[in-house]
Amino acid sequence: MFTQQDQQQLAQRGISQQQVEHQLACFKTGFPDLEIISAAAIGNGIVRIDAKAESQMLSAWDSYLQEGHQILKFVPASGAASRMFKNLFEYLSSQEDTPFISQFFRDIHQFAFFESLNEVCLRNEGKDIDELIAQGQRVDVVKNLLTAGGLNYGNLPKGLLLFHSYTSGARTPALEHLVEGAMYANDGKAVNLHFTVSHEHLELFRQHIHQHVADYQEKYGVLFNVSFSEQKPSTDTIAANPDGTPFRNADGTLLFRPGGHGALIENLNDCDADIIFVKNIDNVVPDRLKEPTVRYKQMLAGLLVSLQKQTFAYLAELEHEDISDAKLQVIRQFCEQRLCNHFDGYDQLTHDQQVDYLRRKLNRPMRVCGMVKNEGEPGGGPFITRNADGSYSPQILESSQIADKTLMAQATHFNPVDLVCATRDYQGHKFDLPKHVDPQTGFISNKSKDGRELLALELPGLWNGAMSDWNTIFVEVPVSTFNPVKTVNDLLREQHQ
Repeated sequence: MFTQQDQQQLAQRGISQQQVEHQLACFKTGFPDLEIISAAAIGNGIVRIDAKAESQMLSAWDSYLQEGHQILKFVPASGAASRMFKNLFEYLSSQEDTPFISQFFRDIHQFAFFESLNEVCLRNEGKDIDELIAQGQRVDVVKNLLTAGGLNYGNLPKGLLLFHSYTSGARTPALEHLVEGAMYANDGKAVNLHFTVSHEHLELFRQHIHQHVADYQEKYGVLFNVSFSEQKPSTDTIAANPDGTPFRNADGTLLFRPGGHGALIENLNDCDADIIFVKNIDNVVPDRLKEPTVRYKQMLAGLLVSLQKQTFAYLAELEHEDISDAKLQVIRQFCEQRLCNHFDGYDQLTHDQQVDYLRRKLNRPMRVCGMVKNEGEPGGGPFITRNADGSYSPQILESSQIADKTLMAQATHFNPVDLVCATRDYQGHKFDLPKHVDPQTGFISNKSKDGRELLALELPGLWNGAMSDWNTIFVEVPVSTFNPVKTVNDLLREQHQ
């Protein structure tokens, strides 16, 4: 099936023939449906923290920081902003005055990028924005916003767009994440941030951070340690024809496509930290609205380190050969009540089997995930699902993983990508995160290239199947902590003004 040229292409990408053959087999067999026990809800997989417990968690996080642990803020930032401007690109073709377009021009002065766009319009068109609109040249305004020669926003990543206005100047999401990091991810030595970016935007990100980091260090009295990584070519997946055979480009080479954000588990695995915050690039707010986000991030982290401390203590006890049945029962209750891990066949296990089961369930990466009440926003949902070993536990699922779509309507909450992760074991060693991925949770989508249909393979999502074999705790957080920007007009919402 594979030519010598194919073999060279695979070698250049660091992909084995066995990997490609496995991926092609997935196109033919598909992925199995997950066995869903129920949608998670308050009291059934989702924890609601009261005021007393919140205070304890905040105190636990503060104490943890005093112990000198290394903290990292991990921000997936490789997404292009082109989808954010979908309506404006359509306007360039149709020039149809839709409600979306009417709002965009009516409130254009409220965008943080207005002044920059106005300068570009004056330079390129000899007129400011108000003149262009008054003279019916709205298309020129949009062109200057989206295309090269203007602000080029249609080709830039979200992280480098001007989102919020301040008296000191407008701020991008990348800079907002610096500020957030200073507020809740300062380990006493530095604020460590890691952005995953696409190759074509790497230098732009570096220049942007370099241009501003000194000012932010002085303003917040911290040292910023900012690093970047790209999605590895070895995580790309082969594209297939509708019949499952390899899709080839016009020159005969194999077509590989990015494997989705699930590929970033490799990037996360390369990071070295005790606690890692994970949050999407576009979920940021101006400073006046940051307080709830900061408080709940600290609370989630405090819960994580508290559970981790107890987990480590129990793992140490499981090392004792003479551990009692009574102690095993205490540890089992912790697994069920605090970590929401259940196994109906536990009582049929022998003493030694119970020890092995509890050790396997405790000695895993751990994450605490903020969950927002479902008010119609898009996002993965929290469910209780059956695992391969017969146990059942919390998982974040996308709609593509759910065969019975009526279950989606039962989800009371959704995941805004608000994670705090612990990736070391009780002996201080880093977990090998790719070993905790469920490879059976990928999915296949229909795409096209050069007018030809193709099948694309998405790897298990970063917070879905890529973290399937983690201890997962869902915690309700307020909707005020979730303010994504999916379209340019979302920037007109009160939360971004």
